[in-house]
Amino acid sequence: VQLVESGGGLVQAGGSLTLSCAASGNIFNINAMGWYRQAPGKQRELVAAITSGGSTNYDDSVKGRFAISRDDAKNTGYLQMNSLKPEDTAVYYCAARDRATFMWDSWGQGTQVTVSS
Repeated sequence: VQLVESGGGLVQAGGSLTLSCAASGNIFNINAMGWYRQAPGKQRELVAAITSGGSTNYDDSVKGRFAISRDDAKNTGYLQMNSLKPEDTAVYYCAARDRATFMWDSWGQGTQVTVSS
């Protein structure tokens, strides 16, 4: 599975951004898509995920502000980010979970999101 993110950038606090993740290859092996982020000096963390059945989960820090979705016809996942805060600044990675191993083993290249105060 190959994943390509887009949509990052610089935004002021309180603003919005939408990230996209285009999937290709053996997409039938995917049973969930997620968005991780990694800020400088911090570990990579799962921000949001959506399963093939449509169930979603969010980190507490983004609940009510971020929304994950997918368009199966386009093989694309999205992360709508609203009310952005400076602490949301990070490199955001799209990831796919393998249905056989339940491992997040496909990753995009990452896209930088910077929120200025």
